[in-house]
Amino acid sequence: MKILVCCGSGLGSSFMIEMKIEKVLSELNLTGIEVSHSDLSSAKGIKADIYVGTRDIAVRLEGLGGEVVSLNNMIDMNELKEKLSATLKKLNYI
Repeated sequence: MKILVCCGSGLGSSFMIEMKIEKVLSELNLTGIEVSHSDLSSAKGIKADIYVGTRDIAVRLEGLGGEVVSLNNMIDMNELKEKLSATLKKLNYI
């Protein structure tokens, strides 16, 4: 299982969301999930099961082959945990 977090430049916000995802996965006691971050243009060449981005980026992640998690607020841990958990359940990972 691979999760790729994307933002416009692939630096600040995607790295911050990546760290939050790792915290959520730890809280859910999930292992074996690779989490990384990238800029939007590079994401097209990276295969992932789940792509995560803010709502302005997420629409551009559609069609890359994985599920897309669109965040309204990148600092809202509750939103992230809820949406990521729902996607992991949809993929029968939890």
